[in-house]
Amino acid sequence: MKIAAFNVKNLGVRKLNKDIVRNNLIKIVSRYSVVVLLEVRDPNDRAMSKFLTELNRHRKIGAPVGRHSYREQFVFFYRQDEMSVIDRYQYEEENKDVLAREPFIVQFRRLVKKLVLIPVHTKPKDAEHELRALHNVVQDARRRWGTNSIMILGDFNADGRYLSSTKRTNIRMSSRPYFWLIDEDADTTTSDLNDHTYDRIVVFGKRMNDAVVPGSAKPFDFKRAYRLNYDTVRHLILKTFNSTWQCLRANISLHRCLPCFSTCRLDPSVTTTPWRWSFGTINV
Repeated sequence: MKIAAFNVKNLGVRKLNKDIVRNNLIKIVSRYSVVVLLEVRDPNDRAMSKFLTELNRHRKIGAPVGRHSYREQFVFFYRQDEMSVIDRYQYEEENKDVLAREPFIVQFRRLVKKLVLIPVHTKPKDAEHELRALHNVVQDARRRWGTNSIMILGDFNADGRYLSSTKRTNIRMSSRPYFWLIDEDADTTTSDLNDHTYDRIVVFGKRMNDAVVPGSAKPFDFKRAYRLNYDTVRHLILKTFNSTWQCLRANISLHRCLPCFSTCRLDPSVTTTPWRWSFGTINV
């Protein structure tokens, strides 16, 4: 089984109407058993419904979340032949407003086992404070569902000027029973100006960590894998403001479970076979 998180940057109708974006995004999503897309802006569900039709998967969509007028969604796409959704909920902070985009948490059943995925997209300048608050999110999911099979994944902004290594060591989630899977030297950006590890995958507990295939948690360089030119990558990962392109990062953090942890593994030889998919969204 393969799991991925991908910040596609301002993904909505306008962006998905571009064939070059839609076709490459379908190729990327089709690699995985479960994919959570970050920064989806599709309040009327037009873009995701069209994408789902072409992808032929299943989905779970969160409600728009965020502060003020800016809202975005977490969208899960998953293969119905490998996964089923047991439950999901929108996390809500009780007191302080620390998390700019509260996670939409989904519990999956992988054949006979369960797995909880918590997607994350921190506000860069508040990354440290938001990452501190994620421990409470994990504890909330554990209390609600009575499980320790938890994975936190997405755009943490956990590097560079947003989060130094010193500050990270003081975050509760940086110590046991949490395990950070992406190598500290991994470049999860498409920028030539830095090689920061902004995107992360973190698992809770030794059992989850033992289920990781050694060396399998890493960014997926779709530019190299699909031999895409600069213009194609730019259309896929950038967003526009007043017709001016702003260069932003986009890479996928990948996690693959051991066969003993999941009895179903994605077979590359069947990538041309029509699949039944589903998706769900939640607005954050």
